[in-house]
Amino acid sequence: MHEMSLSQSMLEIIQEQAAIDGFRSVKVVRLEIGTLSCVEPEALGFCFDSVTRGTVAEGATLDITKVPGHAWCWSCSRVVDIERHGDPCPDCSGYQMQMRTGDEMKIKELEVA
Repeated sequence: MHEMSLSQSMLEIIQEQAAIDGFRSVKVVRLEIGTLSCVEPEALGFCFDSVTRGTVAEGATLDITKVPGHAWCWSCSRVVDIERHGDPCPDCSGYQMQMRTGDEMKIKELEVA
């Protein structure tokens, strides 16, 4: 389950930011997660709750925005929507695609106290 290591990495980032900015608690962690990232939001929430016990982020809520998959098609020179890795271009059926969005996970904002 890679959601556990993702949660631990998020906590490290949050703790580093707390040391820099001096906040004592995190209320909300706003994330952007790509629909093609293979991250399960429910599993991430469970793991995040587990790793944050006794830390500055204990009790924080995850506010997740899903980012759709977009890719550049080299065959027809268009940015197209894709639902899965390996899918052909919906416009020309070409397979030479370069991911633009949809496979990322980013901490966008922390609501702190």
